Amino acid sequence: MSGNVQLLSDTLAGAKAEGRSALVAYLPAGFPTVDGGIAAIQAVFEGGADVVEVGLPHSDPVLDGPVIQTADDIALRGGVRIADVMRTVREAYAATGKPVLVMTYWNPIDRYGVERFTAELAEAGGAGCILPDLPVQESGLWREHAEKHGLATVFVVAPSSKDARLAEITAAGSGFVYAASLMGVTGTRESVGDQAQDLVRRTKATTDLPVCVGLGVSNAEQAREVAGFADGVIVGSAFVKLMLDAPDEAAGLDAVRALAADLAEGVRGAHA
Repeated sequence: MSGNVQLLSDTLAGAKAEGRSALVAYLPAGFPTVDGGIAAIQAVFEGGADVVEVGLPHSDPVLDGPVIQTADDIALRGGVRIADVMRTVREAYAATGKPVLVMTYWNPIDRYGVERFTAELAEAGGAGCILPDLPVQESGLWREHAEKHGLATVFVVAPSSKDARLAEITAAGSGFVYAASLMGVTGTRESVGDQAQDLVRRTKATTDLPVCVGLGVSNAEQAREVAGFADGVIVGSAFVKLMLDAPDEAAGLDAVRALAADLAEGVRGAHA
């Protein structure tokens, strides 16, 4: 099976055709367990997520705030491996037929082997990878293999990115562009703010790729705000926190399903 970059593109285009932003959810693999992580992804899809990013737990995260770090630590102590990440992608995609990406730092892929990683991700039905710490100028090998296997390469842009740098990043990417709404790490925020809107405007000036905004969105009101100017709204920490705070797994699944439904309503409300 080749990768599902086309499914990702079609899903984002479909949301746009409906006059709304796409809802993109993030959940780490192996949290609270491998099976529990797969169930959580299915729950957010049931709630109304269009796309899911599966986090590959890493011991030295650069972008992830304390909530996701805590979940990653639980997954790593549970012994999660790249094989479990691939299984998570495979089962989530098989159960839903919706686009599933992996979000990972570069080091685990480098150690695992780029050809092996891209081949296995495509075989699992993955749509691509979000690579927050891979510099575009060092991404040639990855992009060659990703393209060969039909996988999207999603790069992250930040408010600090200059216009020329944005053009360089977006020219190398595929699938969509991940716009980090503010400087700093992931986590819920009181406000997503004007920085994100300005970044989306500047990014869109360089590319026809959809631009999805993450870092800080945690409720329907914020989702509605971001959906007013972005092609997709990315929510991670808010889902993970619900799973962390739940008294048991069933309650966690109910909570993330309900949040996804709330956020899905929010992304639709922006254009109503």
